[in-house]
Amino acid sequence: MEELDGEPVVTSIPGVNSKKKQMCFDWGPGEMLVCETSFSKQGKSETVPGCPFIFIIRKDIDVYSQILRKLFNESHGIFVGLQRMEEDLTGKSRKAQLVRVSKNYRSVIRACMEEMHQVAIAAKDPASGHQFSSQISILSAMELIWNLCEILFIEVAPAGPLLLHLLDWVRLHVCEVDSLLADVLGSESPSRHESFWKLVTILVLQGRLDEARQMLSKEADASPTSAGMCRTLGDLMRTMPILSPGNTQTLTELELKWQHWHEECERHLQDGTFAPSPHLESLCKIMLGDEAALLEQKELLSNWYHFLVTRLLYSHPTVKPIDLHFYAQSSLDLFLGGESSPEPLDNILMAAFEFDIHQVIKECSIALSNWWFVAHLTDLLDHCKLLQSHNLYFGSNMREFLLLEYASGLFAHHSLWQLGVDYFDHCPELGRVSLEMHIERIPLSTEQKALKVLRICEQRQMTEQVRSICKILAMKAVRNNRLGSALSWSIRAKDAAFATLVSDRFLRDYCERGCFSDLDLIDNLGPAMMLSDRLTFLGKYREFHRLYGDKRFVDAASLLLSLMTSQIAPRSFWMTLLTDALPLLEQKQVIFSADQTYELLRCLEDLTSGRPAHGEPDPLQLQDDDIETTKVEMLRLSLARNLARAIVKEGSLEGS
Repeated sequence: MEELDGEPVVTSIPGVNSKKKQMCFDWGPGEMLVCETSFSKQGKSETVPGCPFIFIIRKDIDVYSQILRKLFNESHGIFVGLQRMEEDLTGKSRKAQLVRVSKNYRSVIRACMEEMHQVAIAAKDPASGHQFSSQISILSAMELIWNLCEILFIEVAPAGPLLLHLLDWVRLHVCEVDSLLADVLGSESPSRHESFWKLVTILVLQGRLDEARQMLSKEADASPTSAGMCRTLGDLMRTMPILSPGNTQTLTELELKWQHWHEECERHLQDGTFAPSPHLESLCKIMLGDEAALLEQKELLSNWYHFLVTRLLYSHPTVKPIDLHFYAQSSLDLFLGGESSPEPLDNILMAAFEFDIHQVIKECSIALSNWWFVAHLTDLLDHCKLLQSHNLYFGSNMREFLLLEYASGLFAHHSLWQLGVDYFDHCPELGRVSLEMHIERIPLSTEQKALKVLRICEQRQMTEQVRSICKILAMKAVRNNRLGSALSWSIRAKDAAFATLVSDRFLRDYCERGCFSDLDLIDNLGPAMMLSDRLTFLGKYREFHRLYGDKRFVDAASLLLSLMTSQIAPRSFWMTLLTDALPLLEQKQVIFSADQTYELLRCLEDLTSGRPAHGEPDPLQLQDDDIETTKVEMLRLSLARNLARAIVKEGSLEGS
């Protein structure tokens, strides 16, 4: 049966009294808005809320940290590269690549820690300095956990090399000794320095025996009385058998040599070789793995996992991975001694030593402040083929669930959302659906941002989202009276209704101003002209003007007439078209034939005597009657005169 999690921590919102007032909230993709209503719980409404504020509760506030942006950006590149890793790589080559990827992730964490450390030092505000220090502690814990997971799950170090890796792990994360070493060596007489024996003890606890021997040689030079003891202990340090990376000896040979060495150390201790010097005797006891002696150095060990590795080094140097959790649990119990309970970090490390990957991920998800760590670690472990059998009951595997959560947090940020796209892309089950849902909620604050979003959608054939974004941009352009941009977006959205609306605005502007704006766009509509009848008319009407400007009057007249007779022109625009025909009717040569003139007359009569079609307002009723009457009379006169000229011309041609 699955273990149940504890109840979530209740977060109080300052200024809000939920006992007296009702609360209302609204979910966003990465945040929630909370505010008081004007209704009390007793049913009596008040005109003024008790708390006139709206609170924004973000689920992943770390995405707003300037320094952590480096972590998100750099790790994104590593993640994408990992997804492209050749699946056919097997054996050592694949393992080496996965280890390199893991080290790259850790290097990014350490780079962020260093940068944040510099910022914390420079911080003038104590609160800010404390906040940065807290974040450094979290990053340090993340790197500590990741490093251990790398050793146990990715490197899969066997007995022997396992201890060497664990020693490096401890040395990397307990690094105060280096500054202490520099301080002691920088003094005039290192062996007389107040921290000399503290330094030597720490070096021995970390297994840095060569450096410890060098320090003991300084003590031997400065103190002839203890020179012999220092040289004896130094020889024991030098002869301690350790399985080095390039060594070919077997574990059995190492264990035999180590046993002989251990017996020699014990003989020196029993013979009282180091009895005159409590410091040297304590060091010898540590090298024998004496638990009491080790626990006396609890302050220098600083944590139980350092105690564990030191204990293994001097008691069980060939420890096997399968036995690690026994020693880890006993070391934790011994180190804490019942004085305090384990911290979340202790539980995570213990789960790792128990090789319980899922518990590590679960504990990290609860303890850490964002999804970055668990998402990337789980993805890497999945590539190591360690999580294939673990599916969640709600339809997705653990890797995909965590990646979706992390990517959702990125989409709450104004620019990091672009990284989130690639994470959704590599979630085969629910990634596309999640991307569609989140990308629709991105605020299109600038056209440049909108074009980025649009390009992402078009690359993924997200047709509905492309259409939706184009519609939004078209409406914004119309509101700003940028008709050319609005028309362009409506064409891109393939929205016939909106293209018709914008085309009507173009025609209305033409009627008011006597010229078209955005001529380049209208001149190059191409096949897009067929999106709607009104857009077709706009393009053809612009073509009429171009023909007229090129003095191709016959072609212009034919096109003008076809626009009216084919019913493609809106009835409200007929008077404008007839007015455009006037200059052609007044040309010296006859442009309109008799039949064409009859068609124009019929259109004029329909317009002046008929009712508006399709509910359109009659333009003749909207304008000044005298002006319209004058226009109509001029058109009738010109049409009659042109009809007479056309009949005479056509008759004379027939007669000839």
